[in-house]
Amino acid sequence: MKRQYWKFYWPLALTGMVMLLARQFQNGTLSRYPNAARQLATFAFASGMLMPFMSALGFLPQMANVFGRSCTARRRCLRFTFMLCAALAAIPACIALVPGAEIVPARIFGIADEQLAVVILYLRLLTPMLFVQGLKQYYTGLLVQAKRTGLVTVLHGSALALMGSLLAVGLHRGWQPVVTLAASQICAGLLHLALLFGFARRGGAGIQEPETKHLTYLDMARFFWPVALTSLMFALSRPIIYSYVNRTPGAEPKIAALRVAFDLALIFHMPVNQLRHLFVTFGFKDMPGLRRFILLVLAGVLGIMLLVALSPLSMLVLRDLLGVRGAVLPMARQVLLTVCLIPVLVAVRNYFHGRAMVSRTTVSMGLGATLRVAAIWLASWAGYATGMLNHTLAALILTLGFAVETLTVALVGRRQRHVCSL
Repeated sequence: MKRQYWKFYWPLALTGMVMLLARQFQNGTLSRYPNAARQLATFAFASGMLMPFMSALGFLPQMANVFGRSCTARRRCLRFTFMLCAALAAIPACIALVPGAEIVPARIFGIADEQLAVVILYLRLLTPMLFVQGLKQYYTGLLVQAKRTGLVTVLHGSALALMGSLLAVGLHRGWQPVVTLAASQICAGLLHLALLFGFARRGGAGIQEPETKHLTYLDMARFFWPVALTSLMFALSRPIIYSYVNRTPGAEPKIAALRVAFDLALIFHMPVNQLRHLFVTFGFKDMPGLRRFILLVLAGVLGIMLLVALSPLSMLVLRDLLGVRGAVLPMARQVLLTVCLIPVLVAVRNYFHGRAMVSRTTVSMGLGATLRVAAIWLASWAGYATGMLNHTLAALILTLGFAVETLTVALVGRRQRHVCSL
């Protein structure tokens, strides 16, 4: 079974890293513009406004995999995806287009004038990408269901290549940062969606089960709202931290360092996140084997992350590859080292996430994520109120949030398992 797990898993792990390389390309591009710290901070604010809604779509592949087991069910899943994207896009669209609504990001992040105008422009350009992202996630779920994970990686790589090329073109030709970032993201997203659609239509979904029970939108909503809440809470974690850090003296370099280091750390978190697909696809047939496989993956990921964070490799990546300079560089290195515990917490959390999704008892996931954000908000407020909040404490607060979430899903997951066994 281990060979089968590896064959299924390694393309997904590679896909996760490819997805996050896009953020590294974006950060590296902004780091090479004049006043880089401000450009990075502005994009962090804009991403912080949009990512909660983008992240709410993060579990659509698992939903399509779990429920889309017949042609009729897949069509219902697709319609559910459209309705979900429309509902999520309504809020950022209002903030971006309704006069006076810009007060929302202004109050959240404490920004104004020119920087606020750029954040609103980012929202206007990128909010329609919610529909593109939702459809991408849906068709990715069908390909994963068919165990065509290698194809998923290739398609992500193609989109990344286009994004990187357009970022380089925009930087070289002197486009405004917002034009460079938006054009590359929009074009890459549309290409990716077109490729996913084409391959999925040509037989991407391999499972054709008889529909013994009529799948309703309520069935999908009951499964999806807790996992969507999980992703939404993840996306709120950073904006909460940014909003308090931005009220401290010399905030822009700190936020730039947090943005760069958090995005770099996600490269090591994402391979662990992909382990959830194993449960959804293979179920509970070989739990001891799955646990051993998870430990093996975690040991490798954590070892590489510590090697990068503790060695001169961090300078090679941050300074030479991403172009980070000045006061941002040492702070980014400190943040990266501080969050090295998070992959361990994520691995334990995702073990219980996987069990919850297969058994369709996902409420524990939403509860854990909500408590994570509550812990982050409370700790950020306390750090700001006491004057102790800096980039290092902000990284510790993020780690604390994951610890609270992991403990919650572990306790609730064990309780549910005990109840089921009675």
